[in-house]
Amino acid sequence: MTLLRGIARTAAIAGTATAVSNRVSRRQSGRWSRQADQQYAEQQYYAGPEPGAEPDPTSAKLDQLRQLGELKSQGVLTEAEFEEQKARILAA
Repeated sequence: MTLLRGIARTAAIAGTATAVSNRVSRRQSGRWSRQADQQYAEQQYYAGPEPGAEPDPTSAKLDQLRQLGELKSQGVLTEAEFEEQKARILAA
């Protein structure tokens, strides 16, 4: 009778440990899945326009003018060079 009781106790402990382990695994898997989904959504948000989409000409000009202004403020361009490049960008 003692042997049977020991076997039953071992089976109960092993079954409980397996159930707990499976539950932890499912919770971790769900958590990692949610994190992966969130990271994917963030990457899609920051990816910008579609590769085949045409860029907005106004925003492209604004970006060029912004870069030009930064170069002037850093002293890379003189006032005359800045005005010349600005006129080219705005004429295009």
